[in-house]
Amino acid sequence: MDTQILPVDGRSLELSKKIICEGGAVAFPTETVYGLGANALDTAAVENIFKIKGRPSDNPLIVHVHSGFDISALVDYVPDYAKRLAEKFLPGPLTMVYKSKGKVSAAVSCGLETLAVRVPSHDSAQKFLKYVGLPIAAPSANISKHVSPVTAEHVFADLNGRISVILDGGKCSGGIESTVLDCTGDIPVVLRSGLITRRMIAETVGDCGEYVMKEGEKARSPGMKYKHYSPDCDTLLFSFEEREEAVAKYRALNGQGNNAYILCDDETFRLIGVEKVLNLGESAEEIASNLYLKLREGEKIAQTIIAIAPREQSGIMAGVMNRLAKACKGQ
Repeated sequence: MDTQILPVDGRSLELSKKIICEGGAVAFPTETVYGLGANALDTAAVENIFKIKGRPSDNPLIVHVHSGFDISALVDYVPDYAKRLAEKFLPGPLTMVYKSKGKVSAAVSCGLETLAVRVPSHDSAQKFLKYVGLPIAAPSANISKHVSPVTAEHVFADLNGRISVILDGGKCSGGIESTVLDCTGDIPVVLRSGLITRRMIAETVGDCGEYVMKEGEKARSPGMKYKHYSPDCDTLLFSFEEREEAVAKYRALNGQGNNAYILCDDETFRLIGVEKVLNLGESAEEIASNLYLKLREGEKIAQTIIAIAPREQSGIMAGVMNRLAKACKGQ
């Protein structure tokens, strides 16, 4: 199968709709990461996504819809607080989980009675979703457990020969996956941290919980289980307080002929004074936007990436740390 990277225009949208309606998959940009989309109503098409990615069959997917889509066709009940959150944050990097009406394929939610729904704000995503006119189930457009893609070239590197079309919307601005929020209870509960923070949600609707997954429990949303976001090289993770140990490890590895780089934010970079650095930037938004970009860059030039966690770990940085910890898990 030949894989094409195409600009988002009338020709590519028509081709994408044809592929989707015939049960195939198309990669498309969102403001967070690139998604691998298929018709959420078609079980064979959804199962094909899992096959393309090598994704575990118990890791649920998110359904993406355009801003004019009536989600009441898919979900059973939308609480008042969810409506207020939608008014404030959607379209945007927020996924909300509702009780499902069972209209989409059961393969989307991996047997759960809930459905995760997202309205991306990326202009090209909106064009794609409106043109296709179907709910689109989509995980990130990469090989399972690898670093999520934030450019069309990242998708091509992972899925060349596995899909036929990648819609090119440029670099994703957000850089980490959407916040996932359980909206099935009396108050919203964060299942996965992201760019819409728990504090932002609580300030909008008065309260917001945070879920901690228990050992052996079935995942209630993407990103809650398994190792994720991992570059194709060794990784180590140190806390901000352990930065001197990280630098010592960096020097020891390079002294042994192991090409090691340090991944850190700009504050840490100024403190540690080493040369081979993958600099994530200064603000929380910049760090989130650059995380996957720098992990992908690092795997091409380094044998070992030594990550040093930022000093600040609340708000958006909670989402960054969630991804960073999973990227380095088991190394």
